[in-house]
Amino acid sequence: MQDPNVVRREMRIPAPPAAVFALMTDPENILRWMGTEAQIEPQPGGIYLVNVTGARFARGTFREVVPVHRLAYSFGWDGSEVVPPESSLVEIDLIEQPDGTLLRLTHSGLPNAEQCAGHAEGWAHYLDRLAEVAAGGKPGPDPWAGRV
Repeated sequence: MQDPNVVRREMRIPAPPAAVFALMTDPENILRWMGTEAQIEPQPGGIYLVNVTGARFARGTFREVVPVHRLAYSFGWDGSEVVPPESSLVEIDLIEQPDGTLLRLTHSGLPNAEQCAGHAEGWAHYLDRLAEVAAGGKPGPDPWAGRV
């Protein structure tokens, strides 16, 4: 039986894994689809720090980095007692496909169904923006800017 407090998302992105990986690990590239500030050190022990909406920092530490194939990092929110920094785990696998990349995301360690639903909504929003950028599009200003 699957854990109900785990977010799972799978999507196809019409770009090669190397391009998707670069959009997720380079601070300037991240800001094309998510956030207003980013400090990313994609190596084990490196920092993951993104001001996602301009009003809230996600903070964690990279646990695993396999270039162009896999990222795993701890995750939480500065100032949150419910999902504090380092309290959950995000795992992203990028699988090469004939038409691009299959992205598989698992976000585990969330404390309850409410947080799971909120994070599922957030990942859906931002991964859709990532896919648009990877396909050569421009998603425009983030409608979630300023959201806490």
